[in-house]
Amino acid sequence: MNISIEKKRSDCAALPKGWQREEVIRKTGLSAGKVDVYYYSPTGKKFRSKPELVRYLGDSVDLSCFDFQQGQINTMLLCKVKKARAQFDYRGVRSDASLVPPIRQTASIFKQPVTVYKTQESKVKTDLKHGTQEKPKQLFWEKRLEGLTACDANGVIGTTSLPKYIKPLGPYTSDATTIQSLATALHVSSQPITGQSGSKQTIMENPGVFLNPDQPLIAAVTITKDDLRRQEERVKRARLRLQEALVAA
Repeated sequence: MNISIEKKRSDCAALPKGWQREEVIRKTGLSAGKVDVYYYSPTGKKFRSKPELVRYLGDSVDLSCFDFQQGQINTMLLCKVKKARAQFDYRGVRSDASLVPPIRQTASIFKQPVTVYKTQESKVKTDLKHGTQEKPKQLFWEKRLEGLTACDANGVIGTTSLPKYIKPLGPYTSDATTIQSLATALHVSSQPITGQSGSKQTIMENPGVFLNPDQPLIAAVTITKDDLRRQEERVKRARLRLQEALVAA
């Protein structure tokens, strides 16, 4: 597809003598009306962008306020540059590379010695000496196990029910999720299993604040001496049944 264009070339007064500015106006096509601007050096070299001009001319011409599209010095940019330069005080500053920041500059032009006094120890460094910190735990991670059932080579293992004194605690928490949470805490956690210390109302209203991720999703549990005595009796009866089974075999 042929695209009709119109070219206009003229001298650029903002650049040194001999430089020319060319406008290429597209007449047809989807980009009709778009104007492409190019610059030509006295030797005929073509430049398509301002960075190319800056690299070519170097420090010989200040192009910081040069408008590449219009081919003129932008007065708005010129005012900003002057204002920025006025805010910096050049008095007493040499062009010597030894005085560039961050070296401290004093009233004297010579470098002065600086003494640093350490008044307190860094708390961050002392805290890290105690070893690696535990990673934060995700709330309600046990819900990812919902719908999964333990099984062995013979098939699905029978379901487990919670004792009456263990109550699930948490929004939309089922008995299966509570059992998984409790079993994980018993096997992984090194802390005593006491349950959630917060009240049921506060945890249900704002679990992200009042729920303790280090404890299973159960209400606070208190173990009495009677509970321990009953558990010991259950263990004794289980041992007796196992011994009888071994003798009968």
